[in-house]
Amino acid sequence: GRNRAPGLALVGFACDEGVRRNHGRVGAAHAPDALRRALAPMALHLDVPIIDAGTVAVEDQDLEAGQDRLADRVAALLDRHELVVVLGGGHETAWGSYLGRTRSTRLAGARTGVLNLDAHFDLREADAPSSGTPFLQMARADRAAGRDFRYTVLGISEPSNTGVLFRTAADLGVEHLTDEQCSPQNLPHVLASVDRLLDNVDALHLSIDLDVLPASVAPGVSAPAGYGVPLEVIHAVCRHVARSGKLALVDVVELLPRLDLDHRTARTAARLITTLTHDALGAHTPTGTEAGRPS
Repeated sequence: GRNRAPGLALVGFACDEGVRRNHGRVGAAHAPDALRRALAPMALHLDVPIIDAGTVAVEDQDLEAGQDRLADRVAALLDRHELVVVLGGGHETAWGSYLGRTRSTRLAGARTGVLNLDAHFDLREADAPSSGTPFLQMARADRAAGRDFRYTVLGISEPSNTGVLFRTAADLGVEHLTDEQCSPQNLPHVLASVDRLLDNVDALHLSIDLDVLPASVAPGVSAPAGYGVPLEVIHAVCRHVARSGKLALVDVVELLPRLDLDHRTARTAARLITTLTHDALGAHTPTGTEAGRPS
């Protein structure tokens, strides 16, 4: 018997608008249900209660109103559950997640950092918010609120980011590793980068853009990677942050079900979500009567 609220809460964000504004391939609005279908068989192995808080849908291209509704849902879930996973949507989902954590009572006053697994910085300067702008929006909101902006990106594809974006990242003190630096041989260096962020925060917001993975592993994304970070490295990073005890919020973004060969991308995402949940909520340590159950 646990005193705390059920461990995992899921909430969907059915949104194409950020990708459309960023001139990408649309279809991510169908991702939340595809991710739920991929998660269903895996959920049987998770010894934690799972709450599904439904899906927030963006209507009439009103991205900002949708992000605001997502934020309220995320804030309420963060206050009641140990781990909240947002099933996006494009990467504009991350801004809604961010607003939710800033409205959460549980995370009020907590130093919260964001780790982005992504081929792109998403620090774009644009007239309207899009899937390319969420982390610049976070940087500005943190500065306006007098908070430190703590942001690390793993998996940056050098040809896919402009010089302006690299300069913006440097100006904001963003730590990043390129996709080439995130090789299995270099895993200790990758985890050291993650630890530098974890050591400076009380809580972590993990954003997983599935386009960080090689196109062979994640074909169903808006911008498939020509190089990408191997799944074993991404999985090891997820395991590492989950076991830190600081993981509070995850968003999984940029899945395009209509381009997802054999549901490959959705299944990979489900595996990462399962690992994160399992390791963050201590589902691997049987307690009380559960210990007698066959594994």
